[in-house]
Amino acid sequence: MRKLLLISLLAIKLLADAHIFVYHRFGDERYPTTDTTLEHLKSQFEYLKKNNYKVVPLSQISDALHNKKDIPDNWVALTIDDSFKSFYTNGLPLFKEYNYPFTLLIYTKATDDHYNDFMTWEQIKDASKYGEIGLHSHGHDHLTHKSEKQVMEDTATSLRSFVDHLGYRPKYYAYPYGEFDRSTKKIIKSFNFDLILNQNNGVVNERSDPYSIDRIALVGEVNLKYKLRLKSLDVKWIKPTKYPKNRVLKIISAKIPKHIKKVDYYISGNGWKSTNVLDGHVTLYPNVKLLLNRVRVFLKYGNEQSGIILTKEKETNVK
Repeated sequence: MRKLLLISLLAIKLLADAHIFVYHRFGDERYPTTDTTLEHLKSQFEYLKKNNYKVVPLSQISDALHNKKDIPDNWVALTIDDSFKSFYTNGLPLFKEYNYPFTLLIYTKATDDHYNDFMTWEQIKDASKYGEIGLHSHGHDHLTHKSEKQVMEDTATSLRSFVDHLGYRPKYYAYPYGEFDRSTKKIIKSFNFDLILNQNNGVVNERSDPYSIDRIALVGEVNLKYKLRLKSLDVKWIKPTKYPKNRVLKIISAKIPKHIKKVDYYISGNGWKSTNVLDGHVTLYPNVKLLLNRVRVFLKYGNEQSGIILTKEKETNVK
């Protein structure tokens, strides 16, 4: 009986999934696809508060992940990409009102060159009193389209600017547009960030890769309750391992828990479909042409989900 109880408790522990959300603009109706209205933001904060979710700083998740500590189901971390001025003028007052920590990932060139729509260094310093500050690159380019030297130089430039103005090294980095390939990941990782964030639609738990942390976007009209139900599906991805050279995705192969007999799968641009599972193996032959340079592939069982991002790689990509 004691052994069965221990196994049950371990299973519960494995299912614990925290959620990291990403915002961009606040109360800026000019850009509805990247905006969160203040009404929606307040409604989301009220939902988190009333349903006993604990909004924690990203550093708390980072510490738990690196030190093999529990990451509870009710933890939520809030991140903001790009350092748009609307965060400082519109969003920050609500974060302060609810006393919710955040991580602001800054686009340093926009601040260095005084782009009108972005926060100044003075505003970033003021915001740092209430949350953590990380990096979102210098030029905010599609890094997978850049050479390894250019990715290295962009990251070094953003670090220098950050340290010059704020006086310390950032612990977190978010890929511009959430895009990365093996080469990009290796280079960014070499700068010794504690966490590197993507924008895949997933959760974080003890199995998460610190250098490819999933985040869920909260922009436009979203169902927060639905997003918070998302759990991690235990998947060992076998194929594909990279973006196909001829743009044709011929096979999807993965191992999942043996009790699952049917899953839904998704390929960007091709919608959701269902497939049977044989003895814990998912094997599909979609043979679809990939029209996008960045493609998401997901497997889903109920509210459990796992996904990978395939990005068209540079010719100079590392092996």
